[in-house]
Amino acid sequence: MSHRSPSPLPGRRGVLRGALGASAALALPTIGSAAPAFALSGRPEAGWGVQAGDVTAHSGLVWVRSDRPARMVVETSRTGSFRDVTRWQGPLLGPGTDFTGTTRLRGLPPGEQIHYRVVLADPDDPRRTGEPVEGTFRTASVSRRDGVRFLWSGDIAGQGWGINPDRGGYRVYEDMRALDPDFFLCSGDNIYADGPIQPSVTLPDGRVWHNITTEEKSKVAETLAEFRGAFRYNLLDENVRRFNAQVPTITQWDDHEVHNNWYPGQLLADDRYTEKNADVLSARSLRAFSEYFPVSSLPAGDPDGRVYRVLHQGPLLDVFVLDMRTYRNANSSNRQADDTTGILGAEQLAWLKRELSRSRATWKVIASDMPLGLVVPDGATRFEAVAQGDPGAPLGRELQIAELLRHIKHRRITGTVWLTADVHYTSAQHYEPEKAAFQDFEPFWEFVSGPLAAGGFPAVKLDGTFGPQQVFLKAPSRANTSPAETTPYFGEVDIDGDSGELTVRLRQEGGDVLFSKTLQPGRVGQ
Repeated sequence: MSHRSPSPLPGRRGVLRGALGASAALALPTIGSAAPAFALSGRPEAGWGVQAGDVTAHSGLVWVRSDRPARMVVETSRTGSFRDVTRWQGPLLGPGTDFTGTTRLRGLPPGEQIHYRVVLADPDDPRRTGEPVEGTFRTASVSRRDGVRFLWSGDIAGQGWGINPDRGGYRVYEDMRALDPDFFLCSGDNIYADGPIQPSVTLPDGRVWHNITTEEKSKVAETLAEFRGAFRYNLLDENVRRFNAQVPTITQWDDHEVHNNWYPGQLLADDRYTEKNADVLSARSLRAFSEYFPVSSLPAGDPDGRVYRVLHQGPLLDVFVLDMRTYRNANSSNRQADDTTGILGAEQLAWLKRELSRSRATWKVIASDMPLGLVVPDGATRFEAVAQGDPGAPLGRELQIAELLRHIKHRRITGTVWLTADVHYTSAQHYEPEKAAFQDFEPFWEFVSGPLAAGGFPAVKLDGTFGPQQVFLKAPSRANTSPAETTPYFGEVDIDGDSGELTVRLRQEGGDVLFSKTLQPGRVGQ
């Protein structure tokens, strides 16, 4: 978002300075430095916790980080007692992946709670192992009647608002964990590589916000090590680690994984950077992203990997994860009459149309890292997302979306729902062709929720090209309100197994429901 300028650059500081000692409520990984040492005594440790990702009916990925070279071993069981286990040999963890690793589990039983534990073994002495670290997840059900329930949000550690031990860290993660969803969809901006975290920030009312910070997060991320440190930062929060151990994730990325509003080929006009080539920075970030999240289509170091993918969650749900960052054209006035690159790129758009046509799921959730009809500016004359404020016929990046919406209508694809974050408030938009300049599409809903742990911002304008009608909105009246002033937001999607109805609930920290909407399966125009 162009109106979210990164925090001023503080001086470099030692690891975990700032407010680290301000509260005993926030437990940190028992790791003495960001980069593991090779001469450590004792046994391998996994102080950064475990996480599972891209779980389907029969498979899933398990992630861990070691404090030294180690062999990753995963043991799974249908019970928490681990009486009968299946053992999965994982990779050797070393400096090439920042001592992280992912093990793919296959042939899992559908619709069941899977208990797992990760054991790290000394590569020179397999009998020398660390304490197991446990986690759990549910595989997707192949039975329609079981239903599906998941959460989504995005935007974490942005605008200088980091882990504050005075308020218990990212406590919204505990609210989400208590709902025990089948999975969590993170809609991007998992980190703010361009937003340093200072030890303290004075709020408008004179209160002081304290942050835990690290050496890597005290400046903008440019090197691979700094990007790795930025992705590692959120794992310092006990709430996040506890959440990760219970709820599997589907993760996508957006601009702040690299730099505010970046696009391919961009040369940054940012004096804080010595490396100004966005392509170089994005390659480093994508490598760190693939090391720190279990993403099925993007193993670390794979040059052919990609973020966009579809995750099948049983007969009721397919999740289409988009990448509106990697393949877009340059930000501009966005009013060109012909635009085949757009915001998705031609190849990704063809993939999305093909996979939507193939889907037999009742609901097709399109996980978009940016909204469609909300006008997101990039400076005074350029635009960052799809819309540009011209309410007339589609122009620029709107042409791709018009093509997609036309495809959905003419192929009679039902049950599409758009979920996003990005704009740092929560809202619901119903897109209605009879109120739009472009009318060759069926009505659909778009729901916005976030941020989880970043600054809140006022609502942006709507663009009339696709006829969005905003039926709910909650946003602050000024820019960059802290999480202490504007509560974090997240969304919930609950698909009933008996009726097939999909209910969206927009929630805030504490779990309160702000807005709810129930959609009927197989219908259009709801």
